[in-house]
Amino acid sequence: MRLKAIICQVFTREMEDIIARSNHTIDLEILPMGLHSRGAEMHTYLQERVDAADDAGYDAILLGYALCGRGTEGLQAGKTPLVLPRAHDCIGVLMGGHQNFNAYFQEHPGTYFRTPGWTEFQTPDSELEPPFAAQRPQLGERSTLKELTTEYGEEDGKFLFEQFNAFRKHYTGLTYISLPVASDEASRSRARAEAAKEGWKFEEVKGTLTILERLVNGEWSGGDVLLVPPGATIHAKMGDSILDAE
Repeated sequence: MRLKAIICQVFTREMEDIIARSNHTIDLEILPMGLHSRGAEMHTYLQERVDAADDAGYDAILLGYALCGRGTEGLQAGKTPLVLPRAHDCIGVLMGGHQNFNAYFQEHPGTYFRTPGWTEFQTPDSELEPPFAAQRPQLGERSTLKELTTEYGEEDGKFLFEQFNAFRKHYTGLTYISLPVASDEASRSRARAEAAKEGWKFEEVKGTLTILERLVNGEWSGGDVLLVPPGATIHAKMGDSILDAE
């Protein structure tokens, strides 16, 4: 098959490895992680990228995204089917599905997660490609103290930095999801250092590429991969199904 893969930067190393081992011809397009902080604009941009690939004669368009804060909800397939993981986010995908993630989280509440991609590719919003590159970066967790004090002054900048990072007070541990990619060792070290800096307990779990491999290899039947037929739209669902096509 000839496939187009539009993926979040967080899956870069994993997808490069899987595509290199695939029998299919796959054109890879990587979108910056900063797209997640754009709210509803993420959906608009993803739809534009899907539409741009629709007339290229692909057998399917693979999305390296999950529900992702409802960023994929409402995406519509054109003439070409869409295929994406059935999960809430990249953590669920790399832990082997929602049930595996939920079981772990129930036993480890207050846990912050890191993956090789999250630690390697934490990029500011200003690195987004057009049409977002020319826009003022949206403030958030990845804004540095220096950026905020430069923009708003010493006192207000410090206040905003504290507010943006207040969520960290609710966490007690950091779990690193280890994966068979080249950046794993360096990313593990950075995640361990982050946990130490925050005073969090560090744990490591073995992740899996199974869902992404099924996505790339055309194994689209089953509960953890969603095939969206031509003309159908992605909808969020309650329960373990998470996503469906209508």
